[in-house]
Amino acid sequence: MDINYELYKVFYHVARSLSFSEAASELFISQSAVSQSIKVLEKRLGIPLFIRSTKRVSLTREGEILFKHIEPAIHLISRGENQLISCTKTGTAELRIAASDTICRYYLVPYLSRFHRIYPQIHLRVLNGTSLRCAELLEEGKVDLIVANSPNPALTNDMELYKVKSFRDVFIANPEYFPLAGKKLSLKDLQKLPILMLGKLSTTSAFLHNLFLQHSLELAPAIELSSNDLLIDFARIGLGIAFVPDFCVKDDNLDGLIILEAEQPLPSRTLVAACDTALPLPEAARYFIRLLCEENENEKSNFFN
Repeated sequence: MDINYELYKVFYHVARSLSFSEAASELFISQSAVSQSIKVLEKRLGIPLFIRSTKRVSLTREGEILFKHIEPAIHLISRGENQLISCTKTGTAELRIAASDTICRYYLVPYLSRFHRIYPQIHLRVLNGTSLRCAELLEEGKVDLIVANSPNPALTNDMELYKVKSFRDVFIANPEYFPLAGKKLSLKDLQKLPILMLGKLSTTSAFLHNLFLQHSLELAPAIELSSNDLLIDFARIGLGIAFVPDFCVKDDNLDGLIILEAEQPLPSRTLVAACDTALPLPEAARYFIRLLCEENENEKSNFFN
């Protein structure tokens, strides 16, 4: 059956938004053109794809089945186009990386510097976002690889993961306001303190909330922010105890803060480099993952085997 790709493209946008008008706006065509395209597709397939009413549009069972197949196909084509555009736009090799502000500042900068010294001819483009958003950027084909926190519900089976660093999260405080040095604190003890942490749209927030829930405790943070640097600053002026990754605070940059001791060590988490298995990995991305994996010999061997 020879069906024009454009018809499936229109179907995808209508099925995703469940709105003929929104699909028309996204595709920069008229609503009547969208409606006509759907009618042509339904006629060629011989089945109705949408249930239309005056108030809403919904998919038929057959439409839902088709959408499950069309959605990954559209994404794959989009990722291929984006990768091709990135290669031809500058006329030079390019590496597109996405990572959070924290991962960029406290982990990636030395690797970016080293990569740039070794491969100055490769243009580096770095995008910032939460680890959840970075996974979406990879899925959309807007970057070649990401470095993100794991566990992370946005990482999918279509992504190949390379463990590049293990870390633990810690609570830090200014001892002038919270004289807790030398005391081992339980989660119940910590629950009574004003906790400063990242907002709900972060893997770190989900991790800590789940940890408290596992111990039948409710977590009600005093302050939620979008920056670990601000959390550290707020802890420094005594507004509460900040929950941050340990690689953000080292002995030489605590600057008057202390790391609180927990009765039981918090579970470790992982930084992973992830790429899309549906597309060939650019050589520049391979070089960069190789640098990241040098500190983890097991993952390095997995990458090169």
